[in-house]
Amino acid sequence: MQLGMIGLGRMGGNMAQRLLKSGHDVVAYDRDAGAVQTAAGFGATAASGPADLVSRLEAPRAVWIMLPAGDITEAGIDELLGLLSPGDSIIDGGNANYKDSIRRAEKSSGHGVDFLDAGTSGGIWGLQEGYSLMVGGDLAAYQRLEPIFQSLAPAADRGVGRVGPSGAGHFTKMIHNGIEYGMMQAYAEGFEILAAKPELAEDLEQISKIWQHGSVVRSWLLDLAVAALEEDGDLSALTSYVDDSGEGRWTVQESVDLGVPAPVITASLQARFRSRQDNPFGGRMLAALRNQFGGHAVQKAK
Repeated sequence: MQLGMIGLGRMGGNMAQRLLKSGHDVVAYDRDAGAVQTAAGFGATAASGPADLVSRLEAPRAVWIMLPAGDITEAGIDELLGLLSPGDSIIDGGNANYKDSIRRAEKSSGHGVDFLDAGTSGGIWGLQEGYSLMVGGDLAAYQRLEPIFQSLAPAADRGVGRVGPSGAGHFTKMIHNGIEYGMMQAYAEGFEILAAKPELAEDLEQISKIWQHGSVVRSWLLDLAVAALEEDGDLSALTSYVDDSGEGRWTVQESVDLGVPAPVITASLQARFRSRQDNPFGGRMLAALRNQFGGHAVQKAK
C-alpha cells in the first residue's frame, strides 16, 4: 500500500522504516534533507516538498503527518488540503489536542478529504516492538487504510483499533499519557524512598529486577527503569529536570471541565513543574512562615 509521510523525526522516521519493512511504498518528506536521505536509504521515495510528495502518490492518496502540535500541524494540514483531492486522506499521528482534531476533521470534510487522528504510543521502541494505535475518524476511511495501521502495530490483531469518531484517537492518547504521568511518578517516588534508606535497600538494580517477575507492579515502564539503573546505578549523570509534552496538562484540564477528579495525574504534573525550579520561591516562603510563627530554624542562602 502506498503512503506519503511528512515529518521524519526519530519517531516518524522509525515508523517509515517499519512500513517499508512491511512492504509498503512510502514517499517521504521532511524539512531536514538529511532525514529524507536516511529514509531513502531504507527504500522510501524522497520528495522535495509537500507538493512533490502529493504528485508522487496514486489516488486515492493518503498522507501521514508527524509534526509538533499547534501551528506547525495546522499549517501542514492547510497546505495539504490545497493539494489533495476529494477521496484522499490525512492521518495525523502527532500529539495534537483532540479539540483541534475535531475541528480539522470538519475542515477536511469540506474539501472532501478524510481526516483520521491516530494517537500513537511506543516511542523509540516502536520500530522493533510495534506501536499502539488509537484511531479516530470515519469508519470506512479507517477500514480502507487499516493495512497501514496493522503494519505499524505489534500485530495485525493487537494494539490497534478505531476507537471512535473524529477526535477520539487523540482524546484516548491524551488520557493514555495522563495515566503514564501518574505511573512514572509512582515509580520515581518509590525508588526515591528506597534510595533514602540504603542500609535496607542496598541495590536498587537488583530490587527492580526482582519486581520484573511475578510482581503486581511489573510493567514495561519498570523494564525501562531496570535499563536506566543498569546504565547508571544512582542516576548521577542526570538532573531532576522533567519536561512535559502538554498532554498531561490537557488531561488535567479535561478532568476540571468534566468535573472528574484526577488527583494522581494532577499531582504528577505538578511534580514536573517543581522539578524545573531551582530554590523555588514557594519553598522559601514556607520556611519563612515557620520561622515567623514558631521561631523554627531556617537555612540562610549562601
